[in-house]
Amino acid sequence: MPATIHDVARQAGVSISTVSRGMNGTSPVKSDKRDLVLQVAEELGYEPNTAALSLLGKKTGGIGVLLPFITDEFFSDLLGGLDAAAQEADRFLVISTSHLKVEEFRRAAKAFRQRVDGFVVMAPELKGAQAALMLGAGVPTVFINTQVEETLQADVFNFDNYGGMYRLTKHLIEQGHTDVVHVRGPESAWDASERARGYRDAMREAGLDAHMRFVQGNYTRQAGYESVAEILEMEPRPTAIVAANDYCATGVLSALHEAGIEVPGDISVCGFDGLASSQYTVPPLTTASVPIRQIGERAIRRLVGRLEERENVGAYALETAKVEVVDRQSAAPKS
Repeated sequence: MPATIHDVARQAGVSISTVSRGMNGTSPVKSDKRDLVLQVAEELGYEPNTAALSLLGKKTGGIGVLLPFITDEFFSDLLGGLDAAAQEADRFLVISTSHLKVEEFRRAAKAFRQRVDGFVVMAPELKGAQAALMLGAGVPTVFINTQVEETLQADVFNFDNYGGMYRLTKHLIEQGHTDVVHVRGPESAWDASERARGYRDAMREAGLDAHMRFVQGNYTRQAGYESVAEILEMEPRPTAIVAANDYCATGVLSALHEAGIEVPGDISVCGFDGLASSQYTVPPLTTASVPIRQIGERAIRRLVGRLEERENVGAYALETAKVEVVDRQSAAPKS
């Protein structure tokens, strides 16, 4: 059985309240007694119950991180930034996922309650006010890549989904491509809708409304791979494909290779996110680069500032990081 506070008090020869005060720093305890309590607690492997601490209005040291997924390179980069900044602030992360499903987000938010001091949340499947309601009133929250109303009292660090896709599509148009097809991301995701809007506006601005074509996809390699069968049946055949993200674009590249279609000789291909692995595809992928690790670091630092009530944190921020086109060999001027 795990050690309890009673076990620590008994072995240290002090009261339960002394153990509690010594470990939680809630009121002064003589240094020799505090050192003894901490030593005994370590020997017994005792850890205070963070949920109970939160119920008592005490800090747990935990930051809840709620993301759509955690199993791919994009989220690995984000978590790297979150974790580095959390360690810098002597905090720890408690992580869960929603899989872009509202009910899963609700369940995860409920499980987090009273176990963490604040949240970093990416919820493109929800509006900020909906997410905040599920997380609980008054809990400090920083949103990443989420549609958040300006009236919501929360810090927001988004990246320019719309502008990045607009610039990427315009880049293809400037290379002479008029038949550009967009493989969309998940229908339920706000960021996917913003990327589709960026593609649409770039095409319209160039007078290419009649050439706009969409294929419903996802943020996966399989979705990109499967989209190619539909794309190759289009008349006229597109000369460029702009995918919802780098994973989707990687699937597109694979399917085109299997079909004997040369990239970029026959069809140019672009992705979105700027994953490190995108430079090692064949050919290297033209993409829109998102500074996701830096955004993660900024989100944690802002949240910690809120939790520690620092005077220099400032008003709630709504920041949008610019997304830059990285031009590589998978896209070329139309021949």
